[in-house]
Amino acid sequence: MLYKDLYKWGSLELEQVHIPEAMLDARLLLEYVCHTTLSDLHVQGDMVVGEADEATYRKMIEKRKSRIPVQHITGEQEFMGLNFKVNDQVLVPRQDTEILVEEVMKNLHDGMHILDMCTGSGCILLSLLHYSNDCQGTGTDISEAALAVAKKNAEALSLEANWIQSDLFEKIDGKYDIIVSNPPYIASAVIPTLEPEVRDHEPMMALDGKEDGLYFYQRIVKECKKNLYHGGMLFFEIGYDQGNALVTLMSENGFKEVEVVKDYAGLDRVVFGTLAV
Repeated sequence: MLYKDLYKWGSLELEQVHIPEAMLDARLLLEYVCHTTLSDLHVQGDMVVGEADEATYRKMIEKRKSRIPVQHITGEQEFMGLNFKVNDQVLVPRQDTEILVEEVMKNLHDGMHILDMCTGSGCILLSLLHYSNDCQGTGTDISEAALAVAKKNAEALSLEANWIQSDLFEKIDGKYDIIVSNPPYIASAVIPTLEPEVRDHEPMMALDGKEDGLYFYQRIVKECKKNLYHGGMLFFEIGYDQGNALVTLMSENGFKEVEVVKDYAGLDRVVFGTLAV
């Protein structure tokens, strides 16, 4: 089948079952199978796709029709210009989280020690290490399976980091200049309303922030002080409606200059502050 015709078939199959962004997903899956780019659709749309690649693509479209995320089908996701391996044991890195990394980078200096709490795929920590010089990083997660993914990503990017399986700060020693975290922050009652791609295919322990979504923020803010230098900084990704609560929480627990940063949609997305000396 011709490349452009296979793409049209994939798009129609996904549209018929009301997959969000069906045309985009069909294109991304075809590019993955054929090792092509967007320009190939316009420039080489008449090229013939081999039988083996066509069969693989059709199987991937069937998986996507069942609401399996594209990233779980391909096993990868781009984040901060880097390619990360992902599976159903970690959250798929999202563009909004790049804002968190960018805010940390504005305050990151050579040689700093970074702790990434609830590291998941390791995308936050590894991005910070990739774009800095001589920094040392530790990633921690309660999930052994998530840490296995993070380790694979570190190896693929030729980066070194320490990985610790821990319930937040339980097994963390030493002091850090920066602690960054994208913890579970969705209120338990909201989880059943999420898209099937998230609700049914991403790890519940990485989503569920307990009753009000603030459980892990409260623990991290209160427990981090033994591992954060005075004058060190704490950064969080947050939900769109959690900014005011986090400013209050951090301010009441010894953090100064607490700020909220909005995402590209104008919603609160990052909060950070400095531990008072």
